Amino acid sequence: MAFTYKRFITYFFRGLLFVVPIALTIYVITWIIKFVDGMIPIPIPGLGTLIILAFITFIGFLASIFVTKPLFEIFERWVFRIPLINILYTSIKDLMSAFVGDKKKFNTPVLVKLSENIYRLGFITQDDLLEIEEETFVSIYTPHSYNFSGNLFLIPKKNIRILHNLSSTEVMKFIVSGGVSNLNIKDSLSDQSGDITGL
Repeated sequence: MAFTYKRFITYFFRGLLFVVPIALTIYVITWIIKFVDGMIPIPIPGLGTLIILAFITFIGFLASIFVTKPLFEIFERWVFRIPLINILYTSIKDLMSAFVGDKKKFNTPVLVKLSENIYRLGFITQDDLLEIEEETFVSIYTPHSYNFSGNLFLIPKKNIRILHNLSSTEVMKFIVSGGVSNLNIKDSLSDQSGDITGL
């Protein structure tokens, strides 16, 4: 009886490991679609989402062509003059640009030496800090585990090692999961004993 009970509990937890991630993923995606779809009150499900996606794509097209691009630049210059909105707008835009812009920021994973035996994973966001008169420093973003918030550190270049054999996606997943997720390494890390290069 005890053996059957333990097996039942084992199967139950194995089921949780399979069902919960799928269920939460579907739930989050469904919630996002419903939220976006609800922005345009149309009785046909999904049509509002398609209209918004088409509108965003059209705006992106207008912002890219030679004729209308100056209009977007004029609009941004006008927004930059509004004190509070300026901070909010530029912060959101810079964050979005880091992921989907032409100059992505989170594409260089690094290993940061914090002390003799303590290291931390992060991403280079700025490799030139001459604006604050720091030629030997770079700015490193380190996400929090199980969260997408994080900290920004200014680290000496000698304490940074670029992880060439790991993709940014793998490193971000590893950090956010608190080190639980496995790292899919492309090649051996044996050639990464040197300091940061190319900065």
